[in-house]
Amino acid sequence: IAGKTEKNFFPRGFFMYDFYENPLCTRYAGRKMQEIFGDRHRIGLWRRLWLALAESEKELGLSITEDQLNEMREHMVPSDEEFAVAAEREKAVFHDVMSHIYAFGEVCPKAKPIIHLGATSCFVTDNSELIQMYEGLEVIKGELAEVIELISKFASENADLPCLGYTHFQAAQFTTLGKRFSLYLQDFVSDYKDLCALEDDFRLRGAKGTTGTQASFMELFADPEKVKKLDKMIAEKMGFKGVFSVTGQTYPRKFDFKVQNVLAGIAVSSHKFAVDMRLMQSMKEAEEPFGASQIGSSAMAYKRNPMKCERICALSRYVESLPANGAVTASTQWLERTLDDSANRRLVNAQAFLATDGILSLVKKVVAGIKVNEKVIAKRLEAELPFISTENILMRCVEKGGDRQELHERIRVLSMQAAENVKNGGENDLWQRMEKDEVFRQYGEVLTDRPKATDYIGRAPEQTREYVAEVKAYMNRMKASEGKKRGEER
Repeated sequence: IAGKTEKNFFPRGFFMYDFYENPLCTRYAGRKMQEIFGDRHRIGLWRRLWLALAESEKELGLSITEDQLNEMREHMVPSDEEFAVAAEREKAVFHDVMSHIYAFGEVCPKAKPIIHLGATSCFVTDNSELIQMYEGLEVIKGELAEVIELISKFASENADLPCLGYTHFQAAQFTTLGKRFSLYLQDFVSDYKDLCALEDDFRLRGAKGTTGTQASFMELFADPEKVKKLDKMIAEKMGFKGVFSVTGQTYPRKFDFKVQNVLAGIAVSSHKFAVDMRLMQSMKEAEEPFGASQIGSSAMAYKRNPMKCERICALSRYVESLPANGAVTASTQWLERTLDDSANRRLVNAQAFLATDGILSLVKKVVAGIKVNEKVIAKRLEAELPFISTENILMRCVEKGGDRQELHERIRVLSMQAAENVKNGGENDLWQRMEKDEVFRQYGEVLTDRPKATDYIGRAPEQTREYVAEVKAYMNRMKASEGKKRGEER
């Protein structure tokens, strides 16, 4: 019950079914992501930032003792009791940062006089939120890498499996199932690159003071070089190489918009994949995994609804909508800052990560357990093959001296007749009609040499294998680069 007020909170267990709980936490997001955006981690980051500030100020010459720093170091993780103290204090002062400064000071009496020295609230709130988002991106990056590996494997295994291609969701030229999945793979790789670019540009707010001018720190040090150094020292102590060069009271809220766009991009890729899986499952060509005891419908016991893919689409639609919110927040920050972003960002930033985490968890489960119904795919190919083959038949007949325009017209007429036969429940008998047609009789050997589905997939298998190899090489380079980076940090 830490951090909750008596007015709007009852102990879990007594009334847990009487009040709204966020389904992103109770149903979708993983534990790691919930911990990153949890209060204990957030306030723990505040304390680490206060410590980094005090350590840096001491190193730059302020009168701060090692005893004070050690006292702070012993209380980096706030206890439940300390949360309760802060919550009680907030009832009186209506200020969350001051309440937690008070609670920290209660367990660090020696350090109490120098906690938050020279800083404004955004020193802890903004820097901690940036760190939380960076940590969230690291989790998302790991999940994206897993998705990329799973789709690469599936695409490779099905690179040669012909299937009917669709444009406008109408039968079109053949492709392969692996080639189709290479398109999803390409989308997720694009997202991975966008995420890496965002991480490379990631910075903290640093120590900028109340309106970004660092005036309070100039008062403390009276030395611009020390003030500039303080900014960078804090970032380095928190594990970051840089800070925003200039800020108002807050870091630019447009950065939140950039983060939300990257997450929305992942949602777009996931949504496209899941919609296509739902279409394929409707045609019984491929299905998401279905548990042995899973129930598809309360009324229709035979149903195998694509529940996971539907959930991916639902969560993705939510994440896709969030950048518009971030754009409004960024564009309505008055002058050096206004507080109407605070309550909004508490919802949007965390929930964008929680929802994306839930999405990728579902995508992994779906890809890892896809059931391919090859006989259904083959049957649909067989039904469309006579239509698809007509262009090649026409060209071969022309090679033997036929009139292209006359042959095209006969194929058109016979195709319409065969299509009508299919619509009336019959088979696609186009080849048989062509064999009986007087215009085509003279080309009998062309018609008796029946084509196969693999004659119409072009370079789909080669394209798939080449692209998967390209992706694997890229991911291996990124993995090696990440390993080198971590080694340097150690």
